Amino acid sequence: MNSNKKGINTICTHVGELEDTVYKGATSPLYMSTSYQFGEVDIKRYPRYYNTPNQEALCKKLAALEHAEAALIFGSGMAAISTALMSFLQAGDHVVLQQTIYGGTYHFAVTQFPKFGITYSFTDGWDPTDFENEIKPNTKLIYMETPSNPLLTITDIKGVCELAKSKGIVTMIDNTFASPINQTPIDLGVDVVLHSATKYMGGHSDICAGVVTASKENMEKVFQTGICFGGSLSDYTVWLLERSMKTMALRVRAQNENAMKMAEYLSQNEDVDAVYYPGLETHPEHELAKSQMKGFGGMLSFELPNVDHTLFYKHLRLVKPVMSLAGVESTMTSPVLTSHALMSPEDRAKQGIKDSLIRFSLGIEETEDIIADIEQAIAKVKALTVTA
Repeated sequence: MNSNKKGINTICTHVGELEDTVYKGATSPLYMSTSYQFGEVDIKRYPRYYNTPNQEALCKKLAALEHAEAALIFGSGMAAISTALMSFLQAGDHVVLQQTIYGGTYHFAVTQFPKFGITYSFTDGWDPTDFENEIKPNTKLIYMETPSNPLLTITDIKGVCELAKSKGIVTMIDNTFASPINQTPIDLGVDVVLHSATKYMGGHSDICAGVVTASKENMEKVFQTGICFGGSLSDYTVWLLERSMKTMALRVRAQNENAMKMAEYLSQNEDVDAVYYPGLETHPEHELAKSQMKGFGGMLSFELPNVDHTLFYKHLRLVKPVMSLAGVESTMTSPVLTSHALMSPEDRAKQGIKDSLIRFSLGIEETEDIIADIEQAIAKVKALTVTA
């Protein structure tokens, strides 16, 4: 199947599916074996080599969605990120990282790079000039994340890639918040695209996985590092992920719509100080987001400064106060206590992450029900505060 000529839902549903040649079932068969024949075969298969039947099939779907030549699936988003970074860096190299990134990536950089003699710089902002200001003679890689976690900043992907290519620097991007439904960075010049597939690809809060997509040449480097790090995924989870991805475009588009409605509602809520969502015309990078995204995503964040967060989360009845994101159910979390808890208060402040910030992942429920839940939770907290 030529995936370039197929619609996005068709790619999600059919590209990379395995044919059931025995019983002609409608879904891909699951091959659970960890041990395959080594003689008289074209491919010596082993799970840690990312080449079991289900792994290979899913990677075709992932590559097609990201407009890449190849892909690999890992045991978690951080397994994908750390393996990819270490595939292109070695002692003596320097890497430029965007200021606003996922807390786990930040923690990996500051705790692991020094062990390997790799130096790094964080940008002051997320414009191409901010990246240019941090480039050194030994810079080998630029790392981006857009929209970023948790403040939904938008980076000029094409601008940064043009800068990097002019200096022979590899570019890498975390595309998790956008998903390939809303953004395909390879079309804008990015070399390596990363995902926590735990999020929109899994989409049901029951799968932990990571993805790397790139050219065949770059993926060979990731493969050689990956087989040493051993961050492969079980075939049962691979099979579940392939099943979940069939509805990804439908889910993400519904979440895009809900996030836009909720961002507009929260912007008018007198209890909310600020709303961070690239779909809002008030967002400083709104026009840039329009130019490089097909949809603004299902993630937003907002500041609720005068309401006790502990009580607010406790009184939510529909929205779930949990750590992760991007499931079909709407969820909220405190970045200070979860995703960015490993960062110091000073470093969080540099990124603009306040204690009052709430990260909000929109699901597929009716927005009227979500609004009603938020309003009743705030009302209960206010009543309790007055009583106290």
